[in-house]
Amino acid sequence: MTFRSTPPEPRPEKTVPSHRHGLASAPADHLNDLKLPHPDASRRPWTPRRIAPAVGLFLLAPLVAEYLLGNVPSSELLGVFILAPMYGGGALLIREAVRRTGRGWPTVILLAAAYGVLEAGLLDQSLFNPSFDGYDFQSVAHLPALGISAHYTLVFVAGHVIWSIGIPIAVVEALVPRRSTTPWLGGFGLAVTGVVFVLGSAMIFHALYEDERFLASMTQRIGTAAVIAILIGVAFALGRRPRPATDRRAPNPRLVGAVGFVASGLFFARPESWWGVAMGIGLIAVTTVVVTRWSRRHGWGAPHRLALAGGALLTYAWGGFVLLSLEGSASPANLIGQTVLVLGTIILLLTAGRIVRRTTGRAHVPH
Repeated sequence: MTFRSTPPEPRPEKTVPSHRHGLASAPADHLNDLKLPHPDASRRPWTPRRIAPAVGLFLLAPLVAEYLLGNVPSSELLGVFILAPMYGGGALLIREAVRRTGRGWPTVILLAAAYGVLEAGLLDQSLFNPSFDGYDFQSVAHLPALGISAHYTLVFVAGHVIWSIGIPIAVVEALVPRRSTTPWLGGFGLAVTGVVFVLGSAMIFHALYEDERFLASMTQRIGTAAVIAILIGVAFALGRRPRPATDRRAPNPRLVGAVGFVASGLFFARPESWWGVAMGIGLIAVTTVVVTRWSRRHGWGAPHRLALAGGALLTYAWGGFVLLSLEGSASPANLIGQTVLVLGTIILLLTAGRIVRRTTGRAHVPH
């Protein structure tokens, strides 16, 4: 739970020949005949294929957040079913809330930040526990008035925003491009997800409390709840309409991916000190400004979003080996398991990239 270090209106009689790869499976001269999913597609009858993206996100979130990171070794892989209700449930609720209200990635980021504060401040309480999991999280860039470490607060919250919530949503949406902005769950599924999230979070809280016997002060808990409420309020106060694109072209997705990889790598490897805090804040600020400007350029789309997420995801691909070594968990079995996770990550990104390229390529075929 912690981190170290329009097309024209479709003809009703036409249907999509195959929905396995979205637009990629339809002939180019029939793109205008595609029957696109209704914005409220979540009300359609339940089928395993319809909820596959939701299940994928439910499991991918904890796999990235804890296992690819190396924080939990692969020898404890069954623990993903314990972590998924909190991680996957949180990611699903955020994604559904954003897509149902017609908002975009700024809202995702702010809600993910609220999730990060919730988990680290109220659930596992690693923000305030001076000896969480046997580590002294208060000695680095300590803020006595708040009882937290500035360094680890940045690590925990940013880690959840980027890797626990943001990247899993971006990758799974890239795998299902025709449904990337529509709900994946109906009302019943959403309610079940909410209950699972609450119960899973309560279980994590109880287990850690029994193990750590630590409870943050009332002032710390009230302050944390206030921060969460503010982040959620700001997230939904954002407008739904993006700003018009500029005349400049968006950069090549490969450049976007490289920026994501380098920036996230520097963030991951920065020193544990006040200098590291300043460096981390600077990296987040600069990357946010650059990506925001790029996203307003003509041509920005799914390939760029996937490239950015993939670049950052690959940081965990090497960072997981480092963390396993630092924690003394680099046994042959765990190193093999970590290698399998990394290979699976690469295959997942390549598959998502192929789907995105086919979709965007077909969508731009002249008629």
